Amino acid sequence: MTTSQILLGIGLVVALAVGCQVVASLLRVPAILLLLPAGFVAGTLTEVVNPQKLLGPAFSPLVSLAVAVILYDAGLGLDLRHLKGHTRTVVVRLVWLGALVTWVSAALLAVPVIGMSLSAAVMLGAILVVSGPTVVGPLLGFVRPTERLQRVLVWEGSLIDPLGGILGALVFHGVLASGQQSLADKVAMFCGSAAIGLAGGALGTALLWLLLRRLTLDEVLATTVQLAAVVSVAAACDAFRDDTGLIAAVVMGIALANLPGLDMPARRSFFETLVSLIIGLLFISISATVTPQSLRHVVLPALGLVAALVLVVRPLVALLSTARTDVPYRERWFIGWMAPRGIVAAATASTFSVALVGAGIGGAQKILPATFVVIVATVMVYGLTAVPAARRLGVRRSARSRPLLVGGDPWVIELGRALRSAGLDVLMWAGLDVQRRRIAEAGLDLAPGELLAAATGAGAELEGITDVLLLTDEDDFNALAFMTLKETVEGPVHRLAPPTRGHGVVAPYTGSEALFGPGLNRPELAHRYADGARIVVVPAGEGVPAGHDTLFLVRQDGRLAAATEAGPPTPGDGDTAILLTPAAAPTPRPGR
Repeated sequence: MTTSQILLGIGLVVALAVGCQVVASLLRVPAILLLLPAGFVAGTLTEVVNPQKLLGPAFSPLVSLAVAVILYDAGLGLDLRHLKGHTRTVVVRLVWLGALVTWVSAALLAVPVIGMSLSAAVMLGAILVVSGPTVVGPLLGFVRPTERLQRVLVWEGSLIDPLGGILGALVFHGVLASGQQSLADKVAMFCGSAAIGLAGGALGTALLWLLLRRLTLDEVLATTVQLAAVVSVAAACDAFRDDTGLIAAVVMGIALANLPGLDMPARRSFFETLVSLIIGLLFISISATVTPQSLRHVVLPALGLVAALVLVVRPLVALLSTARTDVPYRERWFIGWMAPRGIVAAATASTFSVALVGAGIGGAQKILPATFVVIVATVMVYGLTAVPAARRLGVRRSARSRPLLVGGDPWVIELGRALRSAGLDVLMWAGLDVQRRRIAEAGLDLAPGELLAAATGAGAELEGITDVLLLTDEDDFNALAFMTLKETVEGPVHRLAPPTRGHGVVAPYTGSEALFGPGLNRPELAHRYADGARIVVVPAGEGVPAGHDTLFLVRQDGRLAAATEAGPPTPGDGDTAILLTPAAAPTPRPGR
């Protein structure tokens, strides 16, 4: 390729990767539904997007390192405190038992259905055991299943990808060895690969812990250090033995996410952006290597394999993995209806199929197109049916808002009670012991742990929090928390207005729209409550009585709408209003 063709190809791949994700966001569909067809069409119409021609032999190791970054980011979201009891049992079974059953079933089916040799079928079966956070996460974002289902499926996808990559590498070398290795040798190779990955992960974790804990690094440099460490450790492990870098990466992510006292900088702002771009680039690039000629005699047989995997194998894996646990049958059936294949399956198929074809393995040329069909078909099946299935099984989280109220003053506690009486599931957090006792005495749910580490941030997603209301009597704390949480909480984050525009060190400079109407700032609310004002719940259709202020509306469908400095929300049919009454007996204020 000429330099101009290479530049054109790189630009086209990036444009397609980002463009498909933008369109998918607008259409509210998983991005992979557009990425794979777009890459396939681009690869069919032009040769400039073919990564094997763009990058040559560098493509395969670059894919491995890119997947390592994805798995590191997935590991950062895995909190071991939530993996306990029967949840841990189910996850462990899904990983080892699910991989074994899927591998054997896919391999046995691929021989008669797709027309492969046994060696190629064993390779395909090993490739198809993986699922992965790159497709499971976005699908669960649309489904919004119960907390335990979310944890089980995210943990399974994050753990089975590196193990599947190792399994694929071992099967690949075993197939090329053509019986020269005994079963004991293969088991020893697998254990050795796992040990290399674990050792690399431990060394990488220690290195990052020392750098992030002992050095004073700003967020940009600390995030860059993470990226450099993950890529370096994964590259070193892969250079020693294929695909062991995937295990090292996910071990580093999990370890750093669970080490006490370690503040991980700007994970969402940088890594989520990077991972999103990497996913788009990989799906476009890998699907561009699939040609219409390679699919001609594979599509229908591969769809038959998909039907068996979706309708028989995955439900069987789910039932075996959840046997004798407290997981309800509705949740068991949903676990059995969520196993899309993703980027690791595509990457391993792209990496190993070319070498197997060159080695003369019968049917090896069908591995990549068959994997491509399985990925597209499973994502489409689960992507289009997961929400209706979850709704039918009754395993979705409620669409009603679940606000987190941060603060423990008496009026904040009364606001929490009012929101609860309006039908919302309210969670509260306060820093002082006396405030936490008041919240517990009021019968409101109290968020455990540190505010930014457990009650919000990553914990907010696990708790199903939809809104955060920062209502403490520390204006700078509210402002700082707002600046942090608006990047980590999917729903709106609101804070109280300080007494004046210039009050505080940080508060005047956040530029956010404060809660409630003009003049109804933090000290005004506290003073009016002390004067006898109360928070009441009334039907919004009755109008706002004279002297009352609208604080919130609870919509008919349970969504929370806040009044801000821009004005109160417009009420609709069936809405409930949360109002602040006039003061009963005003007391003199300082300076009057």
